[in-house]
Amino acid sequence: MSRLNIPLDALTSRMNFSGRFEGLRSQSVSSRFANLKPVSEFFDIKRISKPATFAEAQSRVNYNLGYFSSNYAVVLVMLVIYSLLTNKTLLFVIALTIGGMYGIGKLGGNDLEIGTFRATTSQLYTALLVVCVPLGIYASPFATFLWLIGASGVTILGHAAFMDKPIESAFSEEAV
Repeated sequence: MSRLNIPLDALTSRMNFSGRFEGLRSQSVSSRFANLKPVSEFFDIKRISKPATFAEAQSRVNYNLGYFSSNYAVVLVMLVIYSLLTNKTLLFVIALTIGGMYGIGKLGGNDLEIGTFRATTSQLYTALLVVCVPLGIYASPFATFLWLIGASGVTILGHAAFMDKPIESAFSEEAV
């Protein structure tokens, strides 16, 4: 039986994934969400159609990922919030870790003294680690992360592939 070789670099180079996310680091959050498209345009049912060929689907994905990028970022944030609200254990572990780090940081390097009990900051960090790591493993962050990748991929790439480009963009692609 022969192995099936999939040329991943050929697929990813056609979709231009390498250069797509370079501008995200240089933008501020306010400028990132300044170009949100209206909901009526994002959910325009008249423009939804099945692509005839794989090349047309690629063309639609390339165009729509750039055009609706801020809307897709909002969709991703909504999916992250949904995944944290449905996985309350993971939300608790994240809140406990952030709260513990904040509380230990507020001590300013001093020891915690409660009555006759005294704990150094390294002991507090160790106790936080001993509590949060097993709870974090129990909360299954990897399963939540994989669900998030799958749900966002299906939602975003599905929308990008089935949303037809506007008519104006078809004329701008033709060479004169």
